Amino acid sequence: MKITDFLTVKAVSADLKSDAKEDVISELVDLLIDAGSIEKKHKAKIVEVLMAREALGSTAIGQGIAIPHGKSDCVKKIVGCLGVSKSGINFDSLDGEPSYIFFLLVAPVDSAGPHLKALARISRLLKDKYIRESLKSVSDEKAMIKIVQQEDGRLSKL
Repeated sequence: MKITDFLTVKAVSADLKSDAKEDVISELVDLLIDAGSIEKKHKAKIVEVLMAREALGSTAIGQGIAIPHGKSDCVKKIVGCLGVSKSGINFDSLDGEPSYIFFLLVAPVDSAGPHLKALARISRLLKDKYIRESLKSVSDEKAMIKIVQQEDGRLSKL
């Protein structure tokens, strides 16, 4: 599975505006709505699912990364979006540091295997410090997508 299989290219932001956990999740869900990956009427339900997952334990994995994710019957396939906060957001990270890179994932309820594969793929991409620094320093969405696509292609060949 490649990140480009589930990343909604039109749901990428190089400059997230939110400064709190629930607000950034809502902003990321809005990216998916604006891109046509999620219906607007499902926003509250999806934000609720994602916040319920956060209540179990933060999805901020450290090193400036958060991967909010959840399962919902509001989607038929795995959809994802990517956003960067220039100022960083307190996301209750394992290392206590702010999160800058947000990769949000919403999967169908019955997709345990693919959901885990998608999370693993995102983790593998973002464990590379060069990729993290590159994503944090870009000025536009096209550059972000290019970074992900290039690294996705490289990881597929390994």
